[in-house]
Amino acid sequence: MTYVATLEARLREPRLGRTRLVLIDGPSGAGKTTLAELLGEHLAAQVVHTDDLLNGWDDQFTYWDRLKELVLGPLFQDRAGRYQAYDWHAERFTGPWHEVEPGGILIVEGVGAAREEARPWASLTLFVDAPLSVREARSLERDGEAMQTQLKAWRAREELHFAADATAWCADVIISA
Repeated sequence: MTYVATLEARLREPRLGRTRLVLIDGPSGAGKTTLAELLGEHLAAQVVHTDDLLNGWDDQFTYWDRLKELVLGPLFQDRAGRYQAYDWHAERFTGPWHEVEPGGILIVEGVGAAREEARPWASLTLFVDAPLSVREARSLERDGEAMQTQLKAWRAREELHFAADATAWCADVIISA
């Protein structure tokens, strides 16, 4: 049995209306997005990236209200959710609306996705981690040298969040690279 099939077997019944919610959390550069895409493809799941709901660099954790209002709340009521992605170059929410249909499986990935407020709706929570040196190397390759000052501050804030929220301790599965 593959690792992805093992994760699929761990899915509990829907807790978000008819939707099975999978939350993938962990520090930046740990591999959350890669896992979400792989798992999403295997499970034919919809995937929402919390980076699309951030309102710029200073909005690291307050995207939750948008996610809850626009996506999770409607799904809990078995209605479609929808959101516009943040355009990091234009520095605003723009572009087409992304529809999120109720039922099936929804994967939400990003720093803070498996926070305490979200866990009651989750059918599975995953915490993905990797050594800091690996995460920094991935970040440098992905984001370039110019973003490293921002990302250093970002990592400090996420570390405080994970400690206060006990995110890894509360996860169903911890995946370490």
